[in-house]
Amino acid sequence: METLTLKQRTFNSPVTKIILALLTFLAVVIIGQQIAVKLLDLTLLDKDYRNLLKGLFVSASCVLSYILFFKKYDKRAVTEFAAKGLAKNLIIGTAIGFILQSLTILVIYLNGSYSVININPVSFILIPFALMFTVAIIEEILVRGIIFRIIEEKLGSYVSLTISSVLFGVLHLANPHSTLISSICITTAGFLMGAAFIYSRNLWMPIALHFAWNFTQSGIYGAITSGNEKTKSLLEAKIQGPEFITGGAFGPEGSIQAIAFCAIGTIIILILSRKQNKIIKPYWKQ
Repeated sequence: METLTLKQRTFNSPVTKIILALLTFLAVVIIGQQIAVKLLDLTLLDKDYRNLLKGLFVSASCVLSYILFFKKYDKRAVTEFAAKGLAKNLIIGTAIGFILQSLTILVIYLNGSYSVININPVSFILIPFALMFTVAIIEEILVRGIIFRIIEEKLGSYVSLTISSVLFGVLHLANPHSTLISSICITTAGFLMGAAFIYSRNLWMPIALHFAWNFTQSGIYGAITSGNEKTKSLLEAKIQGPEFITGGAFGPEGSIQAIAFCAIGTIIILILSRKQNKIIKPYWKQ
């Protein structure tokens, strides 16, 4: 009986749950991408459309695997992807991401460091749309859905928010041209998306926010995202000026104003969450 109890405790411990969930989820992402590439290579579709469909396939696989895993593991209804309030959460998340990124670019423009060279066809947004949509779902499930949510159950919202956000920033240190300012900004963005999860209590809002932030930056305004290579965009722009305002080679996410806007957004959302009693206390205070 004691052995059975020990097994149950080990199986249900947060550490075990996080490790198994991460391994399962990463396997789905890797295998899903391979399957999608092989199947789409058999078609006559244009590369851009293949990338779009690959993104949609991998994203759907990620959401489905998350729901199935925690439905079986936790023996509960997985409300993080509930259809109720879906439109509202997507709209709010998208609006926050678009507004905050637009304000970041606006500061660059007002400094005289941003100029539009050309307006491209709408079809140019397909690649950044597919890429940012997939990245948002994968990263939000990994960091907010698995790591943040499971830690929060034991250590509470604030401790979990800090741990997951710092981890989110550390994971982006490997990106090309990473700087101290860019690391602080990515960490602050982690707080913002974690706060969005606390407020909405589902993953749709932080996913929409994450997607809108990245897509607005690269797909609309033509800037670099997190030190990666430039993608096609609606606006072809020239960004040149002080690194602390433009973000330099890392992109606008490495700018001082991006940190400020993400921090303001985080504080506002956390205040609203606290007023609505959505903050979870650590187990020793419950």
